[in-house]
Amino acid sequence: QVQLVESGGGLVQTGGSLRLSCAASGRTFSRTAMGWFRQALGKEREFVASISGSGGSTKYADSVKGRFTISRDNGKNTVYLQMNSLKPEDTAVYYCAARGAPWISNLGNEYDYWGQGTQVTVSS
Repeated sequence: QVQLVESGGGLVQTGGSLRLSCAASGRTFSRTAMGWFRQALGKEREFVASISGSGGSTKYADSVKGRFTISRDNGKNTVYLQMNSLKPEDTAVYYCAARGAPWISNLGNEYDYWGQGTQVTVSS
């Protein structure tokens, strides 16, 4: 069983930055790929970024490529999402997710555990 707790959301102006954190429980964090997803009001959940268990591989949605960076610290059982050059269309609830496998995926149904979500609001 893995528990995920996100933090770092908030309100920011267009062009600003935020860093989300996701702390995970469990002893096999380094063998667990992690992902960030988001869901805007009235829209379906969408993939944002994924990182492999080792941290050596990453994948991004086209909409955030070049602006967002996913990283992890396996010593702290934590994954991060650095978000720069934020836009109003980035406004959403952001969810951290964990896979029962070490390799990356952009498919939500391949993740086994989810956090409670953290709100990110970008004002224009």
